[in-house]
Amino acid sequence: MIANIKNYRMTVEEYLVWEEEQPLRHEYIEGEAYAMTGGTMPHVDIAVNLTSLLRNFLRGTGCKVRAHDAKVKVSDLGPYFYPDLLVTCDERDRRIIKETRYPKLIMEVLSPSTAGFDSLSETLCERGDKFRFYRRLESLQEYALIDADKMAVDCYRRGISGRWELTSYPEDSEDKENPILELTSIDFQYLLALVYEEIEFPQALPRDDL
Repeated sequence: MIANIKNYRMTVEEYLVWEEEQPLRHEYIEGEAYAMTGGTMPHVDIAVNLTSLLRNFLRGTGCKVRAHDAKVKVSDLGPYFYPDLLVTCDERDRRIIKETRYPKLIMEVLSPSTAGFDSLSETLCERGDKFRFYRRLESLQEYALIDADKMAVDCYRRGISGRWELTSYPEDSEDKENPILELTSIDFQYLLALVYEEIEFPQALPRDDL
């Protein structure tokens, strides 16, 4: 997640050298670096659940799941992002050391302070900023946003025509009582409840306390 946004004007080359010396990870967008920090406990727990499910599902397929320390390089000029999870099935990514270039699936777990940047809402950044950059990746077939405050997933898929289409879970699930999360880019189908297994959602404050 993106924490306090502190800007550092620099070239891509300067950023790559500078970030290796920093105690925190930084995403890089159009000449500026943005400090990253850890998320809420539900955020962390959901990411762990997803990593476990995807790792077991992808075993032996040639695809790899990578977690939040895996940097994604959109182009030689940036941006550089750290999604919560990604899946790559490209042989070229198996040999990389510092950044993934060909993700098929990217997943972000949204906390209240990151929702405006990671999703298509309008809180921290202009509408759709991060997704706008991710769509430049020709390898990307699916982009999923997982809510950490309630059981909800928005999944954007690249259609045959190249246009992106939205499917929301559990709203668009055939079985509303036991909704299935589908990630069609990797033929993944699991109960949505398993993504949120043992998650304690934040409690809303009583109206008098707001």
